[in-house]
Amino acid sequence: MTPLFITSYTMTSALGHGKATNLSALRQDKSGLRPNDLAEAPLPTYIGRVEGVETVTLPEPLSRYDCRNNRLAQLGLEQDDFATTVATARKRYGAHRIAVILGTSTSGIQATEQAYRHRDDSGALPKSFIFETTQSMNSLPEFVRHYLELEGPAFVISTACSSSAKVFASAQRLIQAGLCDAAVVGGVDSLCSMTLYGFNALQLVSTEPCRPCDRNRNGISIGEGAGFFLLEKQPSPLALLGYGESSDAYHMSTPHPEGLGAALAMEQALAAAGLAAAQIDYINMHGTSSRSNDSAEDKGMQRIFGTATPCSSTKGATGHTLGAAGAVEAAFACLCLEHGVIPGMCNTITPDPELGSALQLKATERPLQRVMSNSFGFGGNNCSLIFGVAP
Repeated sequence: MTPLFITSYTMTSALGHGKATNLSALRQDKSGLRPNDLAEAPLPTYIGRVEGVETVTLPEPLSRYDCRNNRLAQLGLEQDDFATTVATARKRYGAHRIAVILGTSTSGIQATEQAYRHRDDSGALPKSFIFETTQSMNSLPEFVRHYLELEGPAFVISTACSSSAKVFASAQRLIQAGLCDAAVVGGVDSLCSMTLYGFNALQLVSTEPCRPCDRNRNGISIGEGAGFFLLEKQPSPLALLGYGESSDAYHMSTPHPEGLGAALAMEQALAAAGLAAAQIDYINMHGTSSRSNDSAEDKGMQRIFGTATPCSSTKGATGHTLGAAGAVEAAFACLCLEHGVIPGMCNTITPDPELGSALQLKATERPLQRVMSNSFGFGGNNCSLIFGVAP
């Protein structure tokens, strides 16, 4: 694959707004998880909540898009001069030549939850509720497209927790096909009662801060976040070197126990990048903290990498940001490359002795050239990305 260059990127998570805040937290092994304070879903669990979303005000022309998910998107777009860099690219290529491809799993479903709580006596939803611009899956890319004043192709990918990893693959194909010159990619997912109650019904939510790969792990912590990237053919210090996608379809909500789909995605990413497994310096795991996921991913990694490649999960810091996880953790991967950091695993105390990968419990610093980021979703929707110092 011909590398695509990352000319700008940004992230917002429970650790804070922007790259610098998130990098500082990574270096300190700091967690942003806190006791659940979501009033509409009072479950005994921990969440990764982004501060300041409630006070974001959308521009008046875009007020019809107002929902928590799009507020979080706007908050993310305002960090690290990302919108300014996109504006420069817009002048260079033209608004119609920049695509917007984003991932989300729940979009603005919180707006629908709130609308159902305010039905009138006949059961009708409030007239102020606009499904198309809030809960509709396409609400997110349409809002971002208008906010950035872009006119190129715009669509959403919703494949559960791999959603905003797969956007990189779609962007590479669009640019290679000549349908656009650049692409804004990323993902946003925000907290809502549906995800908390839904994962709780699956008995996957922990009553304590999640502990990826820990011997005593007992479930996930749900978070929210936003990550955005500008991908171009124009040379830049960081690049997307390869991607791999697979669909093992083993079970609706459980990964293949031997990690076969995960291994196939990792193998394809290496092949696309023209790299051997030994050339990957660090793997950011999907690492949700569920017993089956961590075990399957470990087996898949061992199948491809053996037991020597350093790896860790950052979900103990941010919570599982669901459809935004691919983009948020791709941003972590790029921060690791730029600053020579291998993150530890917040809250993980005793690694599960049944896992054989080289788990990193504490943050360390060393030069890195190539990093893999894994995102594996329900139904076996798997994606692995490889980022590196530009060739």
